[in-house]
Amino acid sequence: MSVTHPQHLVEHALATTTSDQCLVIVEDSSSANLRWANNTLTTNGVMHGISVTVIAFVSDANASVSGTAASADQVTALVEQADAAARLADVAEDRAPLVADVVAPDWDEPAEATSIDIYRSFARDLGDEFDRAQAEERILYGFVNHEVTTTYLGSSTGLRLRFVQPTGHYGCTGKNAALTNSGWVGGATRDFSDVSAHRMVADLSARLAWGERRLELPAGRYDTVLPPSAVADLAIDAYWSAGARVSHDGQTVYSRPGGGTRVGEVVTDPRVTMFSDPAYGGLECAPFVIASGSSNQSSVYDNGLPLARTPWIQDGRLTSLIQTRETATLTGLALTPGIDNLVLEIAGGSGSTEDLVAGLDDGLLVTCLWYIREVDPQTLLLTGLTRDGVYRVQGGEITGVVNNFRFNESPVDLLRRFTAASATVPSFGREWGDDYFSRTATPALRIPDFNMSSVSQAL
Repeated sequence: MSVTHPQHLVEHALATTTSDQCLVIVEDSSSANLRWANNTLTTNGVMHGISVTVIAFVSDANASVSGTAASADQVTALVEQADAAARLADVAEDRAPLVADVVAPDWDEPAEATSIDIYRSFARDLGDEFDRAQAEERILYGFVNHEVTTTYLGSSTGLRLRFVQPTGHYGCTGKNAALTNSGWVGGATRDFSDVSAHRMVADLSARLAWGERRLELPAGRYDTVLPPSAVADLAIDAYWSAGARVSHDGQTVYSRPGGGTRVGEVVTDPRVTMFSDPAYGGLECAPFVIASGSSNQSSVYDNGLPLARTPWIQDGRLTSLIQTRETATLTGLALTPGIDNLVLEIAGGSGSTEDLVAGLDDGLLVTCLWYIREVDPQTLLLTGLTRDGVYRVQGGEITGVVNNFRFNESPVDLLRRFTAASATVPSFGREWGDDYFSRTATPALRIPDFNMSSVSQAL
């Protein structure tokens, strides 16, 4: 438990500041994790911490200072630093009136927490799978993490908001005894009630069985099925690139040649809709802005603004970009702040990844992507690698595992070119899901000419 209630830390900061106005964000977080390797649990632990961000406003300037704090004295030190920095800061371009007089009914509720008990069923079943893997000469490596963060947002203008965010994920890699064949499965969860160690390992075992026959293929363009995990990573990049300011300045794929943005233009296949919604079932996230600092896509002045379902692409047409109040004025577009989840839906999409594979006469099934990096922001060309299983598909059947590749593709272009899509399901991007963005729902996609630009030597 915290030494002082988080709400008290907020109130203490607001009472201590000497700035014109002040905003305080307190995050009370607890986490529990398990890690395993070589069919053995190696580490487990529970952690708890409180972080405090103090944003001081002096005239038309501001400064933000963050640190770990669990006592009034520690908060006082952060307030003094923020107050001093704000008096030296330049005028803020994004300055705007702070949100005022909004009080959440649960403001006085204590912070919520997780514990190692959340893995009670999962850990028992995982132990059984270790024994089975040992007997069948397979090796399991993996990690699970569950975190609960309670955020308290308060201001000198009467803002008092609270939100509890559970976040969990699992990932497991399986290898054969010779370490020549590997597979991966992973996913996101709010509470691990929907995660089965038996199902996780069964999926891994199926992929390792596919990999018993190894084939070599050259670089080239292949008819490729991307499962929801791979689509999630690509969709996240498309979302992160949708900043209004940089798009208005001509720096992104959403920039209009000659100036301005492409909002209102068709940018993908008309079946595509991509949106964020803080109330989306299973992907619930903060329904108000939480910004510890200002950037091209966020503003400390916007803290506490309400969030609602926001379509970024609707029926193939770019409808919104990530906006602050400042950039909304600059672009003349609606205020649409960023939201901490993302859903991609394809009209008419149905079935599963397996159904898309069954319809593939000659091509590839990619398990997941990693080491994704931006090559050209104006086309959103990305490069990255495949990992832990690229499978050859012939006549709708998986016939073996092939070598890994480096790819070069733009997710916006892929959303123009795909030929088939599964139903949208909760997903977990292996590259971005672990640490940055785990709340996604995406379909699998079939891309007729996915560009495997070179062969990779990675397993």
